[in-house]
Amino acid sequence: MPKLACVAGEPSGDLLAAPVLSALNQIPDMAGLEVYGIGGPRMQAQGMRSDWPMETLSVRGYVEAIKQLPAILKLRKELIRNLTSEGRPDVYLGVDAPDFNLGVELHLRKAGIPTLHLVSPSIWAWRAGRIKKIAQAVERMLCIFPFETEIYDRAGVASTYVGHPLASEIPLEPNTNQAREKITKILKLPSNGLDGIVISVLPGSRNSEIELIAPVFFDTMTLLTQQLKGQKLSFLIPVAIPRLRTPIEALLLKTKNSHPGIQIHLLDGMADEVLEASDVVLIASGTATLQAALWKKPMVISYKVPWLTAQIMKRQGYLPYVGLPNILCGEFVVPELLQDEATPENLAQALIDWLNHPNKVAELKARFSQMHETLRRPTGLLVAQAIVQTIENSRHKRVVRS
Repeated sequence: MPKLACVAGEPSGDLLAAPVLSALNQIPDMAGLEVYGIGGPRMQAQGMRSDWPMETLSVRGYVEAIKQLPAILKLRKELIRNLTSEGRPDVYLGVDAPDFNLGVELHLRKAGIPTLHLVSPSIWAWRAGRIKKIAQAVERMLCIFPFETEIYDRAGVASTYVGHPLASEIPLEPNTNQAREKITKILKLPSNGLDGIVISVLPGSRNSEIELIAPVFFDTMTLLTQQLKGQKLSFLIPVAIPRLRTPIEALLLKTKNSHPGIQIHLLDGMADEVLEASDVVLIASGTATLQAALWKKPMVISYKVPWLTAQIMKRQGYLPYVGLPNILCGEFVVPELLQDEATPENLAQALIDWLNHPNKVAELKARFSQMHETLRRPTGLLVAQAIVQTIENSRHKRVVRS
């Protein structure tokens, strides 16, 4: 029975890996495939056994990681010990989470276990020196952006462009009205409940993001309601994971107490439906910005991290932008308001600018459509085929040696 060990360290990795496991389930040679390691609900729904909690790895930034470091190191030690002994797999697939996965892959590859890595670390944006460690740790890098393979070719690291799975899951043409009707029913709103301007607000999927950026986003919603007085505004917030609902609800209660008429609605998950239903998006930097771009939505990207984390990242980065839509387009196609610039006044004005310039929105949608076509590949199947090929090569080598 073939065995695949897989580690996804956060919700975005769970989202990326689930289509891969789904594709593997359709390949006859992989019948009975055992998949285990660390994964979220989407991967588990495809038959994966998650032996450790994914939440342990879901941290962002140096300061936050230091606080969680003892638990992360303990988990990594247990994982490596298990995978190099009784839980030895035919292949290991690390999904994103490079600070954790590259260390694991280095140990496993030295132990003779083939290693694949899905989602290249952002060596094109910062910490380019990591490519030396990647060359030692990763047998093949599976790249989700087309320009990355050239970087690995120059470094002598095998790589394959597999596209981005979100580009295949999200339709080329959004159906805004249909998405609004669906959300209206789920929220049990009047039939005209989402008439007017719909603004999606995505404050992130980590506790640190909710602590640092979500209060600013709520203040921005309040300010927009005041500045666009006389217009019907509805704000939709998809709660990324259940444990974030409590802190977000606390912010919502505080906001509604001070501004009773404000229309803010929380939904469990449903980021795609919320984005599809929106006119404009206020969003924390991360994978969700690519989702918003694939839904062809104008957005304002924002982010806040602790001061020390920001200083470290600033010194190691060399791209002028952090948002994936801007990185992929190679220019500022959407505004980024980070750290001290992330004020309710700045964010509200940037959102209003989109609402006031429909021609600019149309140009952006055309640009995002081109991006969508480039990223649209059968990603799950391509990654699954790489896994199958790696397993077959590994078994052939063992037969030859014996």
